Amino acid sequence: MKIKKGDTVLIISGKYRGKTGKVLRAFPKGGKVLVEGVNIIKKHQKPRKTGEKGQVIEMPSPINISNVQLLCPKCGKATRVGYKIMSIRQLADKNQKSKIRICKKCGQEI
Repeated sequence: MKIKKGDTVLIISGKYRGKTGKVLRAFPKGGKVLVEGVNIIKKHQKPRKTGEKGQVIEMPSPINISNVQLLCPKCGKATRVGYKIMSIRQLADKNQKSKIRICKKCGQEI
């Protein structure tokens, strides 16, 4: 999955088209992401203890990965994600990964 937790995404289709938000959680098996402030649903919650009232809580619901597009932090445009394989010589730090995500528009590392 090319979109990860903490990425800023743009909603490209559906009811919330044009809104941006931060990815709170990614569900790779289901192909869905949870974006803050988008796809808010109301859930009716029963009282748990005696004397407590039931309440309606608002919570974000996951949306399909095909309806979001990553916003590049460098150029600020909605872009596709590419990958670049780094050789061992190019890696200065041993903690760095050999496969990095890049912006398809500006070519910078995400």
